[in-house]
Amino acid sequence: MPTDFLSVLSEFQERNIRYVLVGGLAVLLHGVDRLTADIDLVVDLAPEQASKAVETLLMLGFKANAPVDARQFADAAVRQRWQRESGMLVLSFWDPQNRRPTVDLFAEYPMDFESLYQDSLLLPLATADVRVASVAHLIAIKRAAGRPKDLDDANRLAELYEDKK
Repeated sequence: MPTDFLSVLSEFQERNIRYVLVGGLAVLLHGVDRLTADIDLVVDLAPEQASKAVETLLMLGFKANAPVDARQFADAAVRQRWQRESGMLVLSFWDPQNRRPTVDLFAEYPMDFESLYQDSLLLPLATADVRVASVAHLIAIKRAAGRPKDLDDANRLAELYEDKK
C-alpha cells in the first residue's frame, strides 16, 4: 500500500493552498486506529486555489482517475456538470509510480469551508505541517456521509473526544 502522504501535503503547505484534510487519514491523525488508502482533501474551491491544487497534483505526477480534463476542476460550472452527469463527489488522482496514496478532492464543500478551515488544526508531522479538520467537524462530515465505516469513525472519534474532556 502506498504510504507517502507527507510529500503531497507538504507541497500543498509550501504552495499556500488552502486545504483541510478530512477522511480516514484525518481520523487516524486524531488518534483513532484505522487503515486508509487515500488522502481526502477539502480544498478552497475559489478558482485560483482549486487550480493551484490540481496543478500541484499534476506537477507531482498524479493523473486524474476520471476521463476528464482535471484542470477544469477549478470551474464551478464544470464541477456541477460532473456532479449532475456522473454523480462525482470527488475528483480522484492516482500516482502511476504507486508511491503515494490516491488523493480525492471534494467537488463541493461538505460544510462551510471558512468554518472548516478556521477551526482546523495544523499538526506538525515529521517533515511537514498538516492541516487537519477539527474533531467536531470531522464527526459532522463523517455522520453526514452516513456510510457504515464513516459512522463507525464518527462514533470512535466521539468516544475518544469525550475521554479527553
